[in-house]
Amino acid sequence: MKKRSWIISICGIILIGFLGVLFTYRSSADQSSESTQSNQRIKITFWHEMTGPGAAEIQQFANGFNKEQSKYEIVPEFEGDYNQVIQKVLQTHGTNASPALFQSMDVSTGQMRNANITTPVQKFIDQDKYDMSKIMPAARAFYSKNGQQLSMPFNTSQPTLFYNKAVFRKYGIKDLPTDPSYDDIEKAAKEIADKSKGAVKGITVDPYGWYFEEFMANSGQSLANMNDGHDGFPTKVNFTNQATVNAMNWLQKMNQNGSFISYGSGSTSASNEIASFLSGKLGIMFQSSASMGQLEAASKPGDLGVTYYPRANGQTANGVAIGGASLWIANDKDSATQRGAWEFIKYLMQPANQAQWQNATGYIALNKDSQNEPVLKELYKKHPEAQIPSNQLARTKPNSTNSGILMEGLVQMRTITQNAMQQIYAGRNVNDALKDAQDQFNSFLTQHNKANGYSNK
Repeated sequence: MKKRSWIISICGIILIGFLGVLFTYRSSADQSSESTQSNQRIKITFWHEMTGPGAAEIQQFANGFNKEQSKYEIVPEFEGDYNQVIQKVLQTHGTNASPALFQSMDVSTGQMRNANITTPVQKFIDQDKYDMSKIMPAARAFYSKNGQQLSMPFNTSQPTLFYNKAVFRKYGIKDLPTDPSYDDIEKAAKEIADKSKGAVKGITVDPYGWYFEEFMANSGQSLANMNDGHDGFPTKVNFTNQATVNAMNWLQKMNQNGSFISYGSGSTSASNEIASFLSGKLGIMFQSSASMGQLEAASKPGDLGVTYYPRANGQTANGVAIGGASLWIANDKDSATQRGAWEFIKYLMQPANQAQWQNATGYIALNKDSQNEPVLKELYKKHPEAQIPSNQLARTKPNSTNSGILMEGLVQMRTITQNAMQQIYAGRNVNDALKDAQDQFNSFLTQHNKANGYSNK
């Protein structure tokens, strides 16, 4: 019996060992198979500049895309702010370190076009007969040239006016209309300051180049010649036009009558004005629609008022240009890699994904069909004001004055116009400040065009 037990034990040990070897072999084979499958995928490196909820959503989209197909692998990489990414893209193009897909901010559209380092997405639109009519016209027009789509609009915002309804109710002030004029806003801002005896400021407007440009866009006024660069290389800008003079006089007038407050410039000023707004110390402010989520979360239901960007008195709004960034496909990658980048772009533009993008980040869903998605219907039911930026974008009919400025040097220009606005807030003559800013940038533009060999001949 002892001998028989010993034999059975030995056999058991041998069997266990055999099964262990078999399991290890199969596990190794499975891992090898998975590794081979992963290695067979075409890697699509995607450089982006999003942080917080935006970065989290991009990773979720990449995970979803990678899971639903086995040909491509999207690898999102955060590469810094807009300016940093653009410089990295330009410096690495043509090397193994460059991305196949990248995000580039609105004001760099002219630079990206002139650099000739990308494949226009129009190539893939034509190949697939992709229906671009589903994408909001004003957004796609911003990133197009002569009817050719250069890139796909992605994280898109609108300049928006926010007002604190609790402050308006406290002082017996009527809500602003959805499409306000300069006079509508000036009247409300003055009432807030007067009725609160200065305890609450009526309005603030950041000295920000984007807003400077939007006053012109909404008035149908070109900022640069050559139809804001849509018909060729701009050679000069026009800051002294009547539309801009009127807008700057309006801001200065509110500053002089005590209803206006300036928080300085930059990200700190934006944070300070939002804090004042939410605490009831400020009635009206201009912000990107991308701030919607933050403001809704911090406001009581019914306290957040939202309107379109203001229009000049007696004028119909021409429509404002978008902000944000778009997606570009690098032309230094092989055709299969470029195709993979395009497939991911199409995935991102699906109605459900666009709806989720807006709900999570505050950026506007660009696929028109997104408005029928449950997540947005629920958002609008809870926060009706969240639909106003989308409505503003949807109503805009694209033309050369509201479809972006295809000109290099816009970052430098915004620094110059910001300084001009700050001078105007400080009391300098509007025409003098605008003329100096115009001359300063025109000098820069002349030198820049010459240095880069840009000519309309």
